Amino acid sequence: MSSKQRESVASETENPAEAEHKNAPRELLRLALMGVAALLSWIGIWRAFVPIDFIAILATLAGGYPVYKETCVALRHGKVNMEVSMTVAIVASLAVAQYTVSVVVTFFVLLSEYIETYAVDKGRQTIILLEKSAPKRALVRRNGTDTEVDIQALELNDIVIVRDGERVPVDGTIVFGSAFVNQSMITGEFARVEKNSGDMVYAGSVNESGIIEVRTDKVGSETLFGKIIKLVEEAENKKAPIQKTSDRLATWLVEFAIGFSVLTFLITRNVTSTLSVIVVAGACGVAAGTPLAIVAIMGKAAKKGAIVKGGAYVEEMSRIDTVVIDKTGTLTFGMPVVTDVTAVDNCDTQQVLQFAVTAERYLNHPIAGAIVEKASELGIRGIAHSTFNYTPGKGVVVESEGHNILVGNSTLLREKGVAISPEALSISTAQAAQGKTAVYVAHENRICGLIAVADRIRDESRKAMADLRNMKVKTIMLTGDNKVAAQIVANEVGIDEVYAELLPADKVALVEKLVAEGRRVAMVGDGINDAPHWHGLTSELEWERELMLQLKKRI
Repeated sequence: MSSKQRESVASETENPAEAEHKNAPRELLRLALMGVAALLSWIGIWRAFVPIDFIAILATLAGGYPVYKETCVALRHGKVNMEVSMTVAIVASLAVAQYTVSVVVTFFVLLSEYIETYAVDKGRQTIILLEKSAPKRALVRRNGTDTEVDIQALELNDIVIVRDGERVPVDGTIVFGSAFVNQSMITGEFARVEKNSGDMVYAGSVNESGIIEVRTDKVGSETLFGKIIKLVEEAENKKAPIQKTSDRLATWLVEFAIGFSVLTFLITRNVTSTLSVIVVAGACGVAAGTPLAIVAIMGKAAKKGAIVKGGAYVEEMSRIDTVVIDKTGTLTFGMPVVTDVTAVDNCDTQQVLQFAVTAERYLNHPIAGAIVEKASELGIRGIAHSTFNYTPGKGVVVESEGHNILVGNSTLLREKGVAISPEALSISTAQAAQGKTAVYVAHENRICGLIAVADRIRDESRKAMADLRNMKVKTIMLTGDNKVAAQIVANEVGIDEVYAELLPADKVALVEKLVAEGRRVAMVGDGINDAPHWHGLTSELEWERELMLQLKKRI
């Protein structure tokens, strides 16, 4: 591994999102102490002991340290922001001996900053969970010996062995073996994907069955997983335009306060009245109100299952005219279900399902799971079998009670010499035209039926698209799925435009084209796989309630 790669991997151990999250209790304690100090100052409990409100003075000077620090940084760079405005008000309060006012103003400044940090931190919880889910060690084969090493020690072209139940530690290509891989954190699809020699696998995905050997192509922050996290962090650090406006307003308020304080002094010749103008004109309301409004909006969206990643996009949502939408897992559930069971050649549907569940019940495959679930719903049980032979990408052959059963695609049937009747072929063609996957079921070398499986559309998708149409917002679907399946879903829910059979790079190019045309674009997806498309967008939304639950279960 090059020194640059080692640095990029090592830098992952320095987690700024988690560091800020750990500082939250300390900031909350500071805020609580400031609140208590403000209350004691207002009650006046100190008057029985000393003539000066030492509680408010100490709380203002010590508790307001973060504000004064940011003020010094701003002034050093020649800027007048919210903190500068508030510091002027605090100093003015102390100068006119309004100690309770000074501690209250300081409390509100700290409160506003805590609210803003809280809003950002809520979005960063996803990043923290993602980084915790990344594997820390890997089994690597070097010079014929299998050794477990730290992730930082991996090098390009290393052969990494990923066992059943383990997470893939690198982006790479399978050189040996096959497995069902759950890559929902990367692709957004909840169904396991069958991976064979020559296929790509991504860091963070989970091997749910089988053993694979992967040639390392990318490690650490250079993986797709690492780059997605980096893009999300960059998006969250963007400041909302309305927050920038509040900083400009703070500058105007400082100028206004100074100008009117001078005018007050010229008229009244009273120092207390003069400094009071500065206190009253402080930007306390703006400081607390702006982040509070943003966090309220983000909180309401989160309760509905949508997380807005950063305050900058809250304001931009009102300007959106185009919504780009992922299909699998967003408009649909991302999990196959049985839609049709069709019997042929004098068989009945119960027999078809019984043969199918006999062959599929011990197979760890999304389609097999759908068939077993359907059979269970109807109370149909499988028959014990004596032999079992599964061929990845084709299907399964078993022998039960002296009879052979085949369940799979047309390729498997042809290889085993099973003729596909015109009736069966016609049914399969019709199902494919509806965006469904046809599974042939054969018994004793003759087809007895077909089982159709398809992804199920979410009920709320139709309403969401209707709402967008009513708001005159254009909807565009981007998916890697086939054109037929994509168009069927689009017609069902009411999508304006469809782009199917796209690679990730193609999706990014289309989004960038829309932005270049002057469209105000929001991207809606169900997983972090959609995050690369966010870069440069007007806004991004991620429907990630299921993703968060998955991550919490896996950590």
